[in-house]
Amino acid sequence: MPLSIKICGLKTPEALDVALESGADLVGFVFFPPSPRTIGLEAARTLGARVHGRAGKVALTVNATDETLGAIVEALAPDMLQLHGTEPPERVAVVRSRFGLPVMKALPIAERSDLSPIRIYAHVADRLIFDARAPETATRPGGLGTPFDWTLLKGVDPGVPFMLSGGLDMDNVAEALRITNAPGVDVSSGVERSAGVKDPAKIRAFIRAARAADILPLGASSIVSSP
Repeated sequence: MPLSIKICGLKTPEALDVALESGADLVGFVFFPPSPRTIGLEAARTLGARVHGRAGKVALTVNATDETLGAIVEALAPDMLQLHGTEPPERVAVVRSRFGLPVMKALPIAERSDLSPIRIYAHVADRLIFDARAPETATRPGGLGTPFDWTLLKGVDPGVPFMLSGGLDMDNVAEALRITNAPGVDVSSGVERSAGVKDPAKIRAFIRAARAADILPLGASSIVSSP
């Protein structure tokens, strides 16, 4: 199965267009005010209309209420909901059923014990995303540009598709894929020039590096030059 690449935290037409033109499979929009990548409903409506089916639209939320999710679904018409908070399995199942959309659940990873909920969530989510666990002092659960120990995922098979996130960039995505054999990667801060500000050159370079790594035999390395 081809590698699935998600560019998350898109806020401008320019950044969205670069992600789409470069071949992103999924484009993510953040609905969480503490994040520098958060977007309003009307802006999401405008950006969502630009996608024209060229990629899947993902709405990222954190412990959102049904009312909030309903407003997001109406504005963006997402293809998938990403739950990036502390939503328990029961809540994931309710959201999936109530909104009739595939759900991707984020699981924070820092040590081996963090892998224990995988099986439970795999029964209620359509996809999982493994992200670096945020420090207790952090104001948001992701998008902090910090990787976790990828070797923790060696041999892990959740039984559903999963994505790797947390501290990925054009320089390390090949190594991350080599270690984890992840079927998908997600990047946000790794393609930015400053918090919340996407860099078109970095978006292109990340997608190119990820695609190049995906066609290499397992164990091989990849060196992809920047434009």
